[in-house]
Amino acid sequence: MKMKLFQTICRQLRSSKGFSVESAALVAFSTSSYSCGRKKKVNPYEEVDQEKYSNLVQSVLSSRGVAHTPGSVEEDALLCGPVSKPKPPKQGEDRRVPQNWFPIFNPERSDKPNASDPSVPLKIPLQRNVIPSVTRVLQQTMTKQQVFWLERWKQRMILELGEDGFKEYNSNIFLQGKRFHEALESILSPQETLKERDENLLKSGYIESVQHILKDVSGVRALESAVQHETLNYIGLLDCVAEYQGKLCVIDWKTSEKPKPFIQSTFDNPLQVVAYMGAMNHDTNYSFQVQCGLIVVAYKDGSPAHPHFMDAELCSQYWAKWLLRLEEYTEKKKNQNIQKPE
Repeated sequence: MKMKLFQTICRQLRSSKGFSVESAALVAFSTSSYSCGRKKKVNPYEEVDQEKYSNLVQSVLSSRGVAHTPGSVEEDALLCGPVSKPKPPKQGEDRRVPQNWFPIFNPERSDKPNASDPSVPLKIPLQRNVIPSVTRVLQQTMTKQQVFWLERWKQRMILELGEDGFKEYNSNIFLQGKRFHEALESILSPQETLKERDENLLKSGYIESVQHILKDVSGVRALESAVQHETLNYIGLLDCVAEYQGKLCVIDWKTSEKPKPFIQSTFDNPLQVVAYMGAMNHDTNYSFQVQCGLIVVAYKDGSPAHPHFMDAELCSQYWAKWLLRLEEYTEKKKNQNIQKPE
């Protein structure tokens, strides 16, 4: 339609005495969808951000590339395209709603502290039992695509480091995360004096990375504290409940080897946060409720951490997704029990 309109205008201009249109101009002139000249074929690889993916391209072309995290492997999909042609989603698949709805917020509670609330942050120990944890539910309900990328990353790391080297790598990652959380707990615990704190823990790049975040954190209510949702039947261990820029949040501290400036880059972390939030809001061990979440991604090199704030509306959206994952886990376990021989 646009092309016909443009050709009509060109004919009218040629027939006009006061106008002359050169053929070269016609070739150069183009709209977003058409051009009068022969359309040049666009190479899709020319649109790739070469600087952004330079390290990835080098590692793919070389026999020994740099170590990748699952996040960096996802960039392969952006560069090379999907492994296989995805099937179109089934009708209604993306509009699923939880069959057994339960609210994330508790109308009988306030986010304001009560006079009877303890002056020190709550630290309820996690009781290991048959009730599934938030982490287990998320791990066992990953999508096929998530499982594929995770397995691909694992195989690439084993190829790079060997079986023993990969185990050592995972142990080091776990140890770094544990020390990072211990250091944060030490910093945020008001009852601990500076003399009691392990100065070695406070010198890590991760702690340096979150300094600008800690300036906005106050009024700590809970640290490394267990939560249980008796109605939905799951447990978890949250990192922190405190005010961030004046709003009470469930705070989840994460470490990463690559930048994660967007909440979409944090994978299932938002589901983890809202799962803890929903459980805590209905756990009798807590007299208050939380309506906001915060994911903080810290970096080993000390570069400024990325905070991802989740308001009540965003938390409600992720809560619906968490309920779907929880239902999927329950259904999967039920089917496994049915298939077990008596």
